Amino acid sequence: MSNHQKRLSVPKSWPVERKTETFTVKAGAGPHGEAGVPLVVLLRDVLGYVDSKKEARYALSEDSILVNGDAINDEQRPIGMFDIVAFPDLEEYYRIFPDEGGRLALTPIDADAADSRLGKIENKQQVTGGNTQLTLHDGTNVIVDDEYSAKDSLVIDNDDKSVVAHFPYEEGELVTAVRGNHAGKIGTIENIEVTKGSGSNIVTVETDDELFETVEEYVFVIDEKFTGDDASSSDASGATASAGDDE
Repeated sequence: MSNHQKRLSVPKSWPVERKTETFTVKAGAGPHGEAGVPLVVLLRDVLGYVDSKKEARYALSEDSILVNGDAINDEQRPIGMFDIVAFPDLEEYYRIFPDEGGRLALTPIDADAADSRLGKIENKQQVTGGNTQLTLHDGTNVIVDDEYSAKDSLVIDNDDKSVVAHFPYEEGELVTAVRGNHAGKIGTIENIEVTKGSGSNIVTVETDDELFETVEEYVFVIDEKFTGDDASSSDASGATASAGDDE
């Protein structure tokens, strides 16, 4: 199986230029599924910290790059929405956040904010002992004894996986659209229209400038501190992503 991915066919969320070269690095197995961006793409094409996969492997071998608090040794490890990428030696910390247009962007945060990450509840089930297991959008499983609902968002501590904060999915809550035509826009839920049958519920979101509608699978409840309003973000739309060397 090839370790390369054609640039023209990568997901729209990937922060890479599509017409500079034929191939880029293929994401490995891991969280976020096909939407996950290989870590080496962020290190090379976005941040410019390495020039090749070989340099990325060396940096990772030094345990100098953390994702959600864990040292990573796979340069193809998928990185996705709301992951925390940290460079403790450089005192640099980033949260992955949707930019307008749907591309994933690196939003600078402080060291304290890098201790936890945001997750959307995608599924819940009862487990042995009467507790509830929650499955988050990135595949993380969390055992809780409190009652949470699907589509709520939780802030999870990176060390012990405990719940630090809870944001319910309901009218009046702050959300960001992570996919679709309105990806990257932030506003409050004005209305949730329940669709009969198997169709998706429709969410009306009010921003400072407009009202827009999208399906509820595309919205993610957030807190104001997750918006990145106080810091600029880095992605391929703000700086040219180089083709790099895939070897």
